[in-house]
Amino acid sequence: MAKLTVKDLNVRGKRVLMRVDYNVPMEEKNGEMVINDATRIEETLPTLEYLIGQGAKIVLMAHLGRPKGTKEPTMSLRPVAKKLADLLGRPVAFVDDCIGEKAEKTANALQPGDVLVVENVRYYNEEEANDPVFAEKLAKLGDVYVNDAFGAAHRAHASTEGVARVITKRGGQAAAGLLMERELKFLGEELEKPARPFVVILGGAKVSDKIKVIDNLLDKADTILIGGAMTYTFRLALGKKVGKSLVEADKVDVAKAALDKAKAKGVQFLLPVDNTVATPVMTDKLNKKGKPIIDLTNPRTNSGLDIPDNEEGVDIGPETIKQYSDVISKAKTILWNGPMGIFEDPRFAEGSFAVGRAVAEATGKNGAKSIIGGGDSVKAVKKAKLGDKVTFMSTGGGASLEFLEGTVLPGVAVLNDK
Repeated sequence: MAKLTVKDLNVRGKRVLMRVDYNVPMEEKNGEMVINDATRIEETLPTLEYLIGQGAKIVLMAHLGRPKGTKEPTMSLRPVAKKLADLLGRPVAFVDDCIGEKAEKTANALQPGDVLVVENVRYYNEEEANDPVFAEKLAKLGDVYVNDAFGAAHRAHASTEGVARVITKRGGQAAAGLLMERELKFLGEELEKPARPFVVILGGAKVSDKIKVIDNLLDKADTILIGGAMTYTFRLALGKKVGKSLVEADKVDVAKAALDKAKAKGVQFLLPVDNTVATPVMTDKLNKKGKPIIDLTNPRTNSGLDIPDNEEGVDIGPETIKQYSDVISKAKTILWNGPMGIFEDPRFAEGSFAVGRAVAEATGKNGAKSIIGGGDSVKAVKKAKLGDKVTFMSTGGGASLEFLEGTVLPGVAVLNDK
């Protein structure tokens, strides 16, 4: 069901309470919190510029990090408001609370075209509890509700779900922002009736994270290409040796069922025919979480389907890259979710980068629609400097996955239908 968007609303002179995903990566430098990547802020600019042009009074709410109900200064949205002002080229007001008299007074004093950022909604535990009283307090800041935070739409929180109910109950409207509209279009409508061949590329660590996605997409895809560590759970299901590779031994039956379903549906389901492997060596160093750091040494190509006992699969191999690139080159619709290997390490990035190049080439040369389904696959595409060569990159991590599973997202369901 199509949802109302900001373009369906009359917002002139109205306070538009807008949920955005400004959960940006930050670090402390010289006693100040500095934003490392402003992509999530930049993604909301089209909606904000549209609303400013329509004479709306804009109140933005977001979460940052996991302060767990405490006013943690390192998770304040103040630096975000400052960055937004730079990007918009106009002043952006900031209030150090998201509810209460000060926030309400500032919101009420806004003039058409003004923008206000209120403080981190997760400074209150009531946000994640979707507390109705807290939602009522947030709703005092707006006449109309807009959600442009697809990355948080899978959570039924006060700012993503509860406040929309309050505003619609009193006669206001709840609509999607332009970014949310694009997410729903590409991850929803475009994949409902895809141009064929429809090729799905799935990577990442765990079969358990992706099995519902696999199950849902087996009803739509022509070919599914598997990479990442979940390769080894599928290999185990086929009776192969996986050495020290990351594997979910308790999910072998799930992997077998997916292989059987693919066969029954006539979907080509390809697993890597070779891999890059490395020998894991335990060190006496600890990571930030206090766990021992493991060095991956002696990387090499392993051309058999069995991985030697003391080695770990870390990427797809050159033969697999060729095979996958060939399949991708013929595609008309491509969905990619999850990297092919440990791409953060340059030694094990070639699988993900090569797949990214094949996707970009199919998009540029064949006019294929290429959709990158959020999370690490977006990071890999950006790292390979291919971001401007694909059709769409989702801003959602968990939200993208749940949406691709066919799950109804609470932050979307609560918006008014057209």
